[in-house]
Amino acid sequence: MEIGGKDGIPMSEINVTPLVDVMLVLLIIFMVTAPRLEQGVKVDLPQVTAAALPQVSEELVISVTRDRRVYLNRYAVPLSELEPKLEQILARRANKDVYLRADKDVAYGFVVQVMAEVKKAGIVSLGMVTEPERVQP
Repeated sequence: MEIGGKDGIPMSEINVTPLVDVMLVLLIIFMVTAPRLEQGVKVDLPQVTAAALPQVSEELVISVTRDRRVYLNRYAVPLSELEPKLEQILARRANKDVYLRADKDVAYGFVVQVMAEVKKAGIVSLGMVTEPERVQP
């Protein structure tokens, strides 16, 4: 049994062909997957239980229903009239806290429109009201 090259001397050269094949495959894989990584990342937000805010007797709550109706406490208000109504109410109040409740099925864009009207009225702090997490039995 002969080992090595001519004259029986062991070969000291490395066979580079398998290494080049592996590197080319890795290069192709990275070239195919890199554009997909830049398009976006799926983020699963954590589910946490937040402590309830202390109850204040005179809360001002803006509610947005599934059918895009806006309520100021219990009274329906057209979106176009929300800003002037808020300005009138808050001019007479020391407590300028406002809370927003929106149905989970209402379009995000509509909620942003309501938030913009609230900001136009001069409110800089807007609290978001959420339901506590329900534990499945």
